[in-house]
Amino acid sequence: MALLERVTTLVRANLNDLIDKAEDPEKMIKQVILDMENQLLQVKTQVAIAIADQHLLEKRETENEARHGEWVHRAEMAVDRKDDALARAALERAMSYEQMRESYRQQIADQRIEVENLKSALHKLQQKLAEARAKADLLLSQHRRSRAMSRAADAHAAAGDGNGSRTATFERMQHRIHKQEAASHARSELLADNIDERFASLEREEHIERLLNELKESRSSKP
Repeated sequence: MALLERVTTLVRANLNDLIDKAEDPEKMIKQVILDMENQLLQVKTQVAIAIADQHLLEKRETENEARHGEWVHRAEMAVDRKDDALARAALERAMSYEQMRESYRQQIADQRIEVENLKSALHKLQQKLAEARAKADLLLSQHRRSRAMSRAADAHAAAGDGNGSRTATFERMQHRIHKQEAASHARSELLADNIDERFASLEREEHIERLLNELKESRSSKP
């Protein structure tokens, strides 16, 4: 995610090193703080959107469970009325909602990870921004004093920073998209051999018949 990459860059920025390299340190540090404030606003927006998406997925999962329960209840009603064909149709519909259950669970788990990543990035950026604001005047003052020193002293100070402070390193945060898995699975099913489709249909019918028999037994055992 480009936004998280930009946040990581800002969080890992070495303010001392940036000021030492800037032609206009005061202008540069103000720009860094402005960039952090802009990114902070964007991350806050993304956190809100991600949380809203998570709530929406959870709501759809709840609705899916409710639909599954409704069709199971309708199958029971059909069995009570000795209508096996209608019971089979209701059980098949209930199965479709049951199959969606795992998909919703996976999507919700992935969304929770994304929300936590965004919250973590937001927290780190807030800390870095507070640090930058607190250090701005101090860093600028230090820089002005260092400019008054000799080039030898500046070179010594720069060498003391080490190569690590002069080498920009960026960490890329990975974001997996699992919503495509369901579509990919559906396409592979459509491309399967006809004999596989026939066996799948046969297994589905046997499963429905087993559910119907179990439902009949449970209903017949009730007083």
